[in-house]
Amino acid sequence: MEADGFVRRRRMTAETAGNDPGVAGASAGAEVRWLGGRFWVVSESIVGSLTPRIGGETELQTVDLIRTAQDQTEDSEPDYEGLPQGASTSTHMLAGAVAGIMEHCLMFPIDCVKTRMQSLQPDPAARYKNVMDALRRIIATEGVWRPMRGLNVTAVGAGPAHALYFASYEKLKKTLSDVIHPGANSHLANGAAGCVATLLHDAAMNPAEVVKQRMQMYNSPYRGVLDCIRAVWQREGAAAFYRSYTTQLTMNVPFQALHFMTYEYLQELLNPQRQYNPSSHMLSGALAGAIAAAATTPLDVCKTLLNTQESVTISSLSSSQGPGQSQSQGAHRQISGLAHAFRTVYRLGGLQGFFRGVQARVIYQMPSTAISWSVYEFFKYGLTKHQHNKRRSQQMEAET
Repeated sequence: MEADGFVRRRRMTAETAGNDPGVAGASAGAEVRWLGGRFWVVSESIVGSLTPRIGGETELQTVDLIRTAQDQTEDSEPDYEGLPQGASTSTHMLAGAVAGIMEHCLMFPIDCVKTRMQSLQPDPAARYKNVMDALRRIIATEGVWRPMRGLNVTAVGAGPAHALYFASYEKLKKTLSDVIHPGANSHLANGAAGCVATLLHDAAMNPAEVVKQRMQMYNSPYRGVLDCIRAVWQREGAAAFYRSYTTQLTMNVPFQALHFMTYEYLQELLNPQRQYNPSSHMLSGALAGAIAAAATTPLDVCKTLLNTQESVTISSLSSSQGPGQSQSQGAHRQISGLAHAFRTVYRLGGLQGFFRGVQARVIYQMPSTAISWSVYEFFKYGLTKHQHNKRRSQQMEAET
């Protein structure tokens, strides 16, 4: 009886559709989904014979469980790896902003520990054995909310910074891949897109990084974010907020190039079909972040020194100079530039000084990048799927 009903419905659909292949295709696809597995063989033959492939649908591919290579219809679910082509720039920006804020907020206590452990000449009360020892002592001696100091300015900076970051990365990755390796993934395109995205990200994030790290230091003299901004502006000028920008770029360009290339490579291994797979996104993001973080720790130490301008370190540099040097060159008041930061780190800490806080940095970056990628991919998928379903319903209403 069900088979007879199916044939009658198919005949009515064909008569209603007339000579319009789009209407016929949409109706056939709807019937196939309704029947499901009970009429697998019947639906496969009918869809294959009555549903034409509709042109102009290249940006949204199908992921129905009952699809075959020939059954690509506009009513099917969008293929995950096809989403970037169908997603708007606003989708990437919104997903990136949410991912960036969550990444920085959830991992902020570890970031506070990393900043302190990278101090070249820390106060005796701020010398920590490891990450857990640092967290325990900070909470016990300075209060439970102390590791969260500077979180508000970080969240304000992370939103627009990551919105620019992911939107520009997705756009450039697609554009460069089509030029370098059409129709396939290009590691060179991924790395280049990551580098350019970093320029925009750091331009938006650098002032927030300066304020955040100064508030994270032990015995920070600032009462709050506004007090820190006002004090830095009055004493050091507006340029202080971008003093570490070139160092940040020098660090983040290789970091992000290595990060994106490793992530995309691991996705090819763990998720070759490029479906939405949260576990593969988290694992790939964590491993990519750990590798990139460990490799770029020396530059991160220099960046922290430029951002914080530790008074004890500057005093040590001034006292280490002879009287003649102090009079001719002037006492050190600021550490400026990557070369100056490198010399300072080596003079006060030796080669080991360049890897201060490497443990905290890796522990911070692994879950941080895992959270960032998984949240970004989830929101990108959800937002684009919603847009696709809305567009599909509008098309069906227009057809009826």
